[in-house]
Amino acid sequence: MTCGFAQGQQDVVIVPKPHQLKWHEAEMGAVFHYDLHVFDGVRYGQGNNRIIPIEDYNIFNPTQLDTDQWVLAAKAAGCKFAVLTATHETGFGLWQSDVNPYCLKAVKWRDGKGDIVRDFVNSCRKHGLQPGIYIGIRWNSLFGIHNFKAEGSGEFARNRQMWYKRLCEKMVTELCTRYGDLYLIWFDGGADDPKGDGPDVEPIVNKYQPNCLFYHNVDRADFRWGGSETGTVGYPCWSTFPYPYSHSNATESKKEHHTLLVHGDRNGKYWVPAMADVPLRGINGRHEWFWEPGDENNIFPLEELMDKYEKSVGRNATLMMGLTPDPNGLIPEGDVKRLKEMGDEIKRRFATPVARMAGEKKRLVLELGKKQSVNYCIIQENIRKGERIRKYNVEAKVGGKWKKVCSGESVGHKRIEKFDAVEATALRLTVNECIATPDIINFSAYYVAGQK
Repeated sequence: MTCGFAQGQQDVVIVPKPHQLKWHEAEMGAVFHYDLHVFDGVRYGQGNNRIIPIEDYNIFNPTQLDTDQWVLAAKAAGCKFAVLTATHETGFGLWQSDVNPYCLKAVKWRDGKGDIVRDFVNSCRKHGLQPGIYIGIRWNSLFGIHNFKAEGSGEFARNRQMWYKRLCEKMVTELCTRYGDLYLIWFDGGADDPKGDGPDVEPIVNKYQPNCLFYHNVDRADFRWGGSETGTVGYPCWSTFPYPYSHSNATESKKEHHTLLVHGDRNGKYWVPAMADVPLRGINGRHEWFWEPGDENNIFPLEELMDKYEKSVGRNATLMMGLTPDPNGLIPEGDVKRLKEMGDEIKRRFATPVARMAGEKKRLVLELGKKQSVNYCIIQENIRKGERIRKYNVEAKVGGKWKKVCSGESVGHKRIEKFDAVEATALRLTVNECIATPDIINFSAYYVAGQK
């Protein structure tokens, strides 16, 4: 073992901020996408949606809207937080805005008095999920905003740009002050550079929501996109990053930056953990964040969802599931069924270990009590003290002899290792490289029937 470290090196181990611990502990969350085009009866086309305003906003009429049903569907899958698109690329707001006239005040639904953000936040609190809000400001088809920038040139465009920046700041203030403590404020595509075309939103969030996760602008990201919308991250996946934001810097190529998003930086100086996002409706060539007609048969099979779970949560990332309320205002029955199946399968596999232990040392021997089959193990570090482990291996005691069954690098909040089933009496975890004494809060063994 090469776990020696220099005197004082423990003092420079990077650790998460207190609100970032909530990100890791949640492990799974949901994001609900809802906007005007859910009601237009045609399949969503992102390019058109960004530039063509929807003329009749009174098509918005979810007569059975039930945010309790949304939240309970996510909770059944194992989600601990949920995020709602308060506004997306049309610019239409799902709350009673006093600054954005293009909102629920403008429609006939509920006599112009509906507030889905409030309904959603209340449902989250009622059912024990942490509420978050997603604010899309990068595109606004009604106001002619394209990639943060007001279309056009000259003084007219400059004035509209300044107006839009102020509008965004006022909307963020509304959303940060009306709905109590929030888990997360998510700016899709970021909030750009406040010194350029972007609004200065970070001070607003810091003032009114000091304990929430901020994602993100050119200066700060409390977590990072994991490099794809597949619901998986690469391995290893470190929570540390070379800078405190998730945009590329001026010296990196696109390929180098993408590698950083996927894997993080084991020697990074900032804690910026990974997110793995994926829409539930994503097979047969579909990849749908919004409800669209004819997608009922494009829900991921359970086995694929479990593969994503093991390659996200099991690789030290947080899994974000994209869920799609329909024009009636409900999560469709097939989606609800699959989410419950996922939650049940996670429990079946990992709720009851064969044995478990913890220890602040470089080697742990987990006695299984008797000879029995095992084919999974879970390793978790105490990330309050940082990611200390750099290399490890796991052996099984088979027939009185130690047999290596798996090895790896990053552990962080959670590492799920799957291996060929063995009949063993013990498992042994050995940390071969580390930057400080490992603090392992969970080393557990499992047997999952039906696994190859």
